[in-house]
Amino acid sequence: MSSVPSGVDDTTRPAESPAEIVGRLRATFRTGRTKGLDWRTGQLRQLRALLTERGDEIADALHADLGKSRKEAYRTEIDFTIREIDHTLEHLADWLRPEPAPVPATLGGAQAYTVQDPLGVVLVIAPWNYPVQLLLAPLAGALAGGNAVVVKPSELAPATSAAVARLLPRYLDTDAVAVVEGAVPETTALLAERFDHIFYTGNGTVGRIVMAAAAEHLTPVTLELGGKSPVFVDRDTDLKAVAGRLAAGKFLNAGQTCVAPDYVLTDPETGAALADALAAAVEGLFGADASTHPEYGRIVNHRHFDRLAGLLGSGRTVTGGTYDRDSKYIAPTVLADVAPDAPVMREEIFGPVLPIVTVGGLDEAIAFINDRDKPLALYAFTDADAVRERLIAETSSGAVGIGLPLAHLTVSDLPFGGVGESGMGSYHGRYSLETFSHRKAVLDTPMPA
Repeated sequence: MSSVPSGVDDTTRPAESPAEIVGRLRATFRTGRTKGLDWRTGQLRQLRALLTERGDEIADALHADLGKSRKEAYRTEIDFTIREIDHTLEHLADWLRPEPAPVPATLGGAQAYTVQDPLGVVLVIAPWNYPVQLLLAPLAGALAGGNAVVVKPSELAPATSAAVARLLPRYLDTDAVAVVEGAVPETTALLAERFDHIFYTGNGTVGRIVMAAAAEHLTPVTLELGGKSPVFVDRDTDLKAVAGRLAAGKFLNAGQTCVAPDYVLTDPETGAALADALAAAVEGLFGADASTHPEYGRIVNHRHFDRLAGLLGSGRTVTGGTYDRDSKYIAPTVLADVAPDAPVMREEIFGPVLPIVTVGGLDEAIAFINDRDKPLALYAFTDADAVRERLIAETSSGAVGIGLPLAHLTVSDLPFGGVGESGMGSYHGRYSLETFSHRKAVLDTPMPA
């Protein structure tokens, strides 16, 4: 194995083209080296070591790119990924055991089973909002699957991209794992190559480009996209508790989270009371001026800042609404009296702006959700079993979270992924292994004696 020991820089490999990288990794895969359980678990442990030994370096890069505090960097990126690796290490041997299947009587004496077959050389393209978690958690799944992997960090998080490109070769098998930095030209060149799977996290516009490129080689894809994830707040709920949980989920990472609550649906009376409760919750989280709070982040760049600033006039400002372009700061903002066709309702917000849209009740809320693209997540705050059941049964979304936004991501035994415009395919835990493997059918029929 040519992996470089921790702390040793690998400066011997010359610059390579995407074609050379893919060819080199494919040659490694064909030796069978990546298929053994020892290699898989060894690489996962090395990836874990990177995160534990170099966590502070990674946290510094995340602060430089997104203003993330050290606490948030560890909680949402570094420790999150470590837990995912630990879960995989604990269960991988069991997941890889052949699974028997019954055979018909006409095949008496035969044995049928399935095995998880590694795909080959896979490509992981990560976004900028959680540039560590959303790169390394899929990488962990691809390694668990026994694949060689090319990872492409986001150029919009340059400090994190540079840190990953520097550190990964020091910890992982450089004959089987490669990092390619760059922007659109480098990504385009990568997509021209034949991979055995492409895993992309980002927006639907680029997702379509990825899918079109993959079609040239009939390469399967996983698309982890986003969309406008709605929140239904039922009347007669504890609005102080609702507001606290909603504000914490919405304004994490300055709202730049693919499964962040995008907008609230509730009746007019509840909406008015919830608006006041949200204002209090935001102040409780970040104080009177969030720009001075160490746990509140910044917008990734000025292009996204300008887009978000243009949405602030879409309703009555309940709290927030202030901003500073030089520091890329937008205050946690809640908007009331928002029309269904307001600018803030026409696109995924992906920032610290939370609109409240009033509806007549549950029937109207369900119709409102179903009239729009299928979201990555649907959230609800309700004490009524009947409301829970109707929302689960009568709407379509990647996931449903009742009582707590974002938390379903932390359950490794739940699949994470979208449906329709919010994506295709899923991962986390065993579902990552399924994504980065082929379930191969085997029928073993004995010859006559």
